[in-house]
Amino acid sequence: MDWTAIALSVKLAALVCAILLVIALPLAYWLTFSRWRGAFVVESIVALPLVLPPTVLGFYLLVAMGSRSPLGRLWIDWTGHSLAFTFEALVIASVIYSLPFAVQPIAAAFSLVDPALLEASSVLGSSSLRTFVRVILPLSVPGILTAAVLTFAHTLGEFGVVLMVGGNLPGVTRTVSIAIYDNVQSLNFDDAHRTALLLLIFAFTVLTIVYGLNRRPWSVMRKGEPRA
Repeated sequence: MDWTAIALSVKLAALVCAILLVIALPLAYWLTFSRWRGAFVVESIVALPLVLPPTVLGFYLLVAMGSRSPLGRLWIDWTGHSLAFTFEALVIASVIYSLPFAVQPIAAAFSLVDPALLEASSVLGSSSLRTFVRVILPLSVPGILTAAVLTFAHTLGEFGVVLMVGGNLPGVTRTVSIAIYDNVQSLNFDDAHRTALLLLIFAFTVLTIVYGLNRRPWSVMRKGEPRA
């Protein structure tokens, strides 16, 4: 089992998760409460990675990070080396690829906040920021936790995008999903099986946590309803 690739993937997932929470909270708030009619265009852009093939997204990100692109040239001037095929490229690509997994659960949680509570907070003289911190955030904790868990898990299992922008450099850009692919290519099925099983157990645990956080008592009969 390639523990270096696993450690790199965990580091990448944790960093991307932290960055996405910082980005997703204000973005989800704006998408939820904005009255701009064109907000659906921004929603479509945010959700684009859900339907776009990873190789297509990875290709355009690779072009955007190339040494001839404005971003690539700026990065070379700043750091002295190219952006493509680096760990930083993996972070940027993963943030974009996992963005909808952070924004959508948080926006859904924000939309469930009772408008009467927001109106009451406004009547009491609270600013928008204070209302957000004292009312909206506490009531949206399950959605925020769901976003954190999903973005971490999604980043941990990425393959197409990270392979396109990062390649397969051991200790630098070789993630756990790429390590599994390499093991299969080299007919090393034992290592591939162990690593894949580890990810399978992790994915099941993640889904259990997510469904547990968002559980609704559908199976519990309402009071007064006759039993079958």
